[in-house]
Amino acid sequence: MLNIRQYVLSLGVVVICQSASAQVLERELGAFDLKLGTSPARSMAQGLVTPNGSGSFHGGLDLTHESGFYVGQWTPSVGITDDTTLEVDSYLGFKKPFDKTLGYEMGIIRYSYPDTSQLDSHEFYAGLRVLNSRVGAAFSNDVGRRDSTLFVDLGGIERLGIGVRMQYANHQFDTPQQITDGGMVSMFNDWSLNITRPWMGIDMNLIYSGSSLSGSDCSAYSGHNPECEGSFTVKAVRTFF
Repeated sequence: MLNIRQYVLSLGVVVICQSASAQVLERELGAFDLKLGTSPARSMAQGLVTPNGSGSFHGGLDLTHESGFYVGQWTPSVGITDDTTLEVDSYLGFKKPFDKTLGYEMGIIRYSYPDTSQLDSHEFYAGLRVLNSRVGAAFSNDVGRRDSTLFVDLGGIERLGIGVRMQYANHQFDTPQQITDGGMVSMFNDWSLNITRPWMGIDMNLIYSGSSLSGSDCSAYSGHNPECEGSFTVKAVRTFF
């Protein structure tokens, strides 16, 4: 356990030394490309599945071979504070572009929690890119539940100057969950629609999200969206590096 934490902290020190000028440090090693970073160096399923950073200290590495195979490890939380735990996400995949208009990707992610008794979970993903549009799917089997997610990114619509991304997911519990009014929930769906438009160097996002649960059923909600019931969110994102 200590060795894992020392490895993560040592990697983080190397990355932080470079973070003043960039969030990702990249080096070529023969036929391999190595990336170290404090932000995710890779997104999976043609860019539709992205690791998140849940703690104040996170980092990882990514090693890619020129053939298209890649392997890496991302630590969204080192667990150095009382309210966080160590999480290590390891992944293996293959990405192949046929040309500038078509490509595909597939792989697997393993989520590990060395500091707790929580069992490891796995997520399988695949993606397809056609022109500027991307379609991806992810399937995970966690303790007590199964999740299936479909992503569709239509890219930029030039005439309107906007980008459109949609997500639909199904979540099933191995054991039905009891809700506050005494009923039971065995599964639910959720979805979101994200419309993006650049404005003065800022990406403006209008997001609509919702789920098949409502009212007291929402006590069983544990999906992708921040809210169980239908809601609109406006978000502004600016990249500095």
